[in-house]
Amino acid sequence: MKNEPRNHSSDSRHRPPQRRGAIVAATSGQLPGWVRDEVNRSTPKERREPALRLLSQGVAEFSDERYRAAAARLREAKALSPRAATIRELLGLSAYRAELWEEALRELRTFRRLTGDTSQMPAEMDALRALGRPADVDKTWQLFKELGGARDVELEARVVYASHLLDQGKVKPAWEVIKPGRLVASAGEAEIRSWYVAAKVALAAGDRETARTITNAISKQAPSLEGLEELQTSVGP
Repeated sequence: MKNEPRNHSSDSRHRPPQRRGAIVAATSGQLPGWVRDEVNRSTPKERREPALRLLSQGVAEFSDERYRAAAARLREAKALSPRAATIRELLGLSAYRAELWEEALRELRTFRRLTGDTSQMPAEMDALRALGRPADVDKTWQLFKELGGARDVELEARVVYASHLLDQGKVKPAWEVIKPGRLVASAGEAEIRSWYVAAKVALAAGDRETARTITNAISKQAPSLEGLEELQTSVGP
């Protein structure tokens, strides 16, 4: 993840998927109808259009990977519409990608409280990793297991939690969390990321053969995956 308080390496970095069709794709400034409806429902009438305008600008900046600029814009939107879940979520993700860990954690937790949506809990866990709060990572993982989430979200949570355990040298528990099932021929992005961490854990356990098998499966489907070349070197031919 970024300029971390500890060794929080990019190979275990969580990149959370966007909710409900990625509002960051709305770079034209035309927010989806469900977003406008959500803001309108939760915002006093005189603040609605200014809040929507700031949200639209924040979406465009997020899409351009200008995360600090997006966060600044979205803080203004939040001041106008503090109960708009989309604003809180996108502010949290902007702060997360800008390495503003405390703000990211606060906003993503608020988003979850407002909506009951667990889709950003992997990012919550990852922010806690970056903040050096291992006990809270454990607690959030346990809470996610209780609340549940979509399959891809669960995979992302496993990536983060297994990486957290590996940070602590807990190789066997990390393998129990991340061990793959069948290495299918058409895996999604989240599954391939989980394979990557599984290969790293297998290497840490001294199981080079399993690590090589997983690495070969990744190379067939995601040959440009960040960190793959280093992993291939580690497992050998």
